[in-house]
This record gives sequence, structure tokens and C-alpha cells, in this order.
Amino acid sequence: MEACRPPQQSNVTSFGAMALAIITLEAFPGMWINGFLVCVLCIAWVKKKALNSNEKILLLLGCSRFCYLCFSWVYCSLSITYPNYLYVQPTFQLIVFFQSFSNCSNLWVSASLCVFYCIKIANFRNSFFIYLKLKTDRIVPWLLLASLLSALAIGIIAYDLAVTKLSIDHNSTRQGNFSKVGGQMDENFFQIYFIYGFGFVTSFTAAICSALLLLFSLWRHKCKMQKNSMNSLSMDAHIKAVKSILSFFIIYSINFIVLILSLIPSTKEENHVAFLSLLFLYAFPGVHSLILIFSNPKLEKTLIRFLSCVKCKDCMR
Repeated sequence: MEACRPPQQSNVTSFGAMALAIITLEAFPGMWINGFLVCVLCIAWVKKKALNSNEKILLLLGCSRFCYLCFSWVYCSLSITYPNYLYVQPTFQLIVFFQSFSNCSNLWVSASLCVFYCIKIANFRNSFFIYLKLKTDRIVPWLLLASLLSALAIGIIAYDLAVTKLSIDHNSTRQGNFSKVGGQMDENFFQIYFIYGFGFVTSFTAAICSALLLLFSLWRHKCKMQKNSMNSLSMDAHIKAVKSILSFFIIYSINFIVLILSLIPSTKEENHVAFLSLLFLYAFPGVHSLILIFSNPKLEKTLIRFLSCVKCKDCMR
């Protein structure tokens, strides 16, 4: 491997050490939660020899979030402790590629999950919506494939721009043209910012529109049940569904705002704003996956059983 910059000793500030410690405390539990989700679904896949559409989406979502947290933590820890080690080829390019790929697949699969819930649960009499409801199991694999291909395309573009960054940075500093580095970097990275922004806006629009349609359908159904004096168990189930979708709507909206803020160069120069952005970005994959686990009775029972077994073993020791 050819180093573009000479390695240096770790020079971590107190703020950097605190940021890394807090991010680590968020990233590792998030990786554990998503790893648990993936393991449970893989075991079910082996036993049943098949997965339903919801389980396919959750499996891919858990994999993408686990990889995103893993590579993001590696990137963050290296940038804080040994920043120059990031400029060793091909470490920087590979980390940027996998981080971009897993992040975009996380966003697209999250949007796919919300679209899936909308189609399966919402009740509209539109002929096209009824057609989608009947063909859901056939649409989901193609939807996931499109999400992965889109994420792969963005990852390849990010890899290519990372190579460009290293070559421009290395050549300009070697020739003493420091004044040209910033302009060239802004020109090159404007493309990836635009692509990221487009991907974020598209996935956010799909997820939010699906959530709003589902909330409207559940609210309308709830009103009908109240008029017809339906049983309280059915009412409680629909109220629980509305609360779950509403919480996802709020969390995903905040996550979208933070993602857009993280792409603005001026916010990256302010340590506290950048730290708060990273704080939420690292918390979202774990917190939302935990909500998904507790909203699924089978996954919730498996998690409680696993935690109780771990607690019993600790007590026996």
C-alpha cells in the first residue's frame, strides 16, 4: 500500500475523546440490536426454508444498518485518533464506498419498509392500490433489488470521488498549490452532495407519503369503528398502530433533517453542530430497529427469552 501522507502519532483532544466515547456507546449497542435481528431472521430462514416479504425487508435492513454502523464507527474513530491513516490507499476509498453503500441502502430499505406497511395495512378502494396489495409479494424482491442497485451506484460514485480527492490533495500539496485544493474539492464533492441529497429527498418523500397515507387510513378506520361501537381490543390495536407509525414519522423526519445538515460544509466546521448530528445519526439505526423488534410479537418474544437466558446464566455464576 502506498501512503499519500506520512503516518502520525495519535493526538486526540478531550473533545474528540468524549465524542468518540459517546459515539462508541451508541454504535456498538446499535450493531448488537441489528445483529440480533439478522441472526433471528437467518435462523428462521434456515428452519422454514423461506421468508415472507416483511422478514425479507427486515433482514436486508438489519444487514445494511449493521454495516453502516460498523464502517461509520471505523471512519469516525480513525478520523479522531489517527486521521492520516485514512489517507493510506485503498483504506479511505473502501471505507467511503462501504459507508456510502450501507447508508444509502439503509435509507432506501427503510423507505421500502414504510411503503410495504402502507400497502399491506392501509385500506383504499383505488384499483391501482388494490392491484399493488395483491402483487405485494412479487413487488418486494424487485423493490429491494432496486434499492441495492441504487445504493451500489452511489457507492461506486463515492469511491471514484474518494480516489479523486486523494489524488488532488496529494498532487496539490506536493506542488505547493494549496490555494487550489479547496476549489477543486468543492467542485468535485458538489456532485456527491447533490447525489446524496437527491437520494435522501427521494427516500424521505416515499417514506413520509406512505406514513401519512397509512395514518389517514388508520384514523379513518378508527372513526368507523367508534361509530359502529367495535370491541375495545380492535380499537386498541389500531391506536397502537397509529402511535407506532407516528413515532416512525417523527424519527425519520428528524433523521432526514440531520442528514441534510451533515452535508452542508459550514455545519462541519462547527464541532458542536457536527457532534450533535453524529449523535443522532448513530442513534437512529439502533433505536428504530429496537422499535421494529418490539412491534413484532415473534421478535419481541425471542429478544425477551434471550435476555432472560443471559440473566439466568449471570445469576448462576
